[in-house]
Amino acid sequence: QVQLVESGGGSVQAGGSLRLSCAASEYAYKMGWFRQAPGKEREGVASIISDAFATRYADTVKGRFTISRGGDKNTLYLQMNSLKPEDTAMYYCAARQGGVWSPASLDMTDYNYWGQGTQVTVSS
Repeated sequence: QVQLVESGGGSVQAGGSLRLSCAASEYAYKMGWFRQAPGKEREGVASIISDAFATRYADTVKGRFTISRGGDKNTLYLQMNSLKPEDTAMYYCAARQGGVWSPASLDMTDYNYWGQGTQVTVSS
């Protein structure tokens, strides 16, 4: 069982920055960030494969968000710059452990562990 705890959410004005963190209780080779706005489905934001250092981003955040892992590989980060009101959502950390290896993915079904989420609110 991988336990995930997110932090770093908050309120910021458009154009500002936030860095989200996710502390994992143990190593998972694939980790990602997802978000869900009120009345909308959860969507993938960014994903990272540890050993290959491969990443994948949603088109809506490319060039503005950066996903990375800490040196211990058990901490996941999401640096969010040039934030927009449409980035407002609950952000969730996800991890994939075990099973057949698969590449970085924004598909929710590729992850088997989830955090409780951290709220990000961007005002115009």
